[in-house]
Amino acid sequence: EGRWEKGKFMGTELTDKILGVVGLGNIGKVVAERALGLKMVVVGYDPYVSKEDAGKLGVELVSLDDLFGRSDFISFHTPLTPETKYMVNAGSLEKMKKGVCIINCARGALINEPDVLAALESGHVKAAALDVFPVAPPPPDTPLFKHPNVILTPHLGAATTEAQEKVAVLIAEQICDFLKKGTIRNSVNFPSVAAELLPTLKPFLSLCEKLGAFHGQLLDSPLKELKVEYLGEVGKLATAPMTISVLKGLLQYQTEEVNLVNARMVAEERGVKVVEATAAKTEDYASLVRVVLVTEKEESSVSGTVFGTTPRIVKINLFPIDAELAGGMLMLQNLDVPGVVGRVGTFLG
Repeated sequence: EGRWEKGKFMGTELTDKILGVVGLGNIGKVVAERALGLKMVVVGYDPYVSKEDAGKLGVELVSLDDLFGRSDFISFHTPLTPETKYMVNAGSLEKMKKGVCIINCARGALINEPDVLAALESGHVKAAALDVFPVAPPPPDTPLFKHPNVILTPHLGAATTEAQEKVAVLIAEQICDFLKKGTIRNSVNFPSVAAELLPTLKPFLSLCEKLGAFHGQLLDSPLKELKVEYLGEVGKLATAPMTISVLKGLLQYQTEEVNLVNARMVAEERGVKVVEATAAKTEDYASLVRVVLVTEKEESSVSGTVFGTTPRIVKINLFPIDAELAGGMLMLQNLDVPGVVGRVGTFLG
């Protein structure tokens, strides 16, 4: 209408404001870098990133409650897991400073929308910008649509001409590879292996993913290094896809978005050093795969092999064991004293 109403567009400076980044994966790191370029102070929370690695980014690693209490702006970049679902709720909103602005471009169900709406209406939350929703597309009668301090976008991360062209070219090249050579590249659920090698590799790919998944559930501190050792006959095979299978199994409990295409990249983003080693002989088995994890606290290992086509775990740290890697498993470590097994059995019963 041609009106010049400057008073309606009073803004807020970003310089010296505190940005809290929840989730320091690839996107979280890029957001932190951009914010530092705008002279913001950046604090971050990610249970799988060390203070040393966060410090290299210029980010102060803090607890989630500390981040909530200090931040003027909070941007979420974490996967949706049972632990993160509705992490923004009435209780966590109370911990945030009055006038906070919330940004969610990760997963819609990280936020309890009715609680956020109530905080907006009370003035405790100044504004919200949401690119994702629990249901996509959201119902037209979603109450947040009507709030003047909410910006809503329909998940636009890849909505550029350049991104769409790159994706189209990559898909065409990969389809050509498959039709001409039988090679599958960048499949999210199938390893990048030449067709003639797959029958031999397939049992070991399953073993490696299961060893990674088993070991990943034992982690209780940030991972710094992964070492995968291929001993005996397995060392003569293509080890790269097996290592990627280990990474996929290992990282699936830290992020919902890991697959056979991006597993190595996700590890690099998290500052995890990946090392492969082979040896011609192994003491007890024709082929043995040993997965060693180095964290800030300790070094631990699990070893496995394939009996026929069945993956089995044969050693945990220094303890020999023989168990099929299938179904639900309960692992415990105890002193070798009488009565422990009976007590555990009674408790489970």
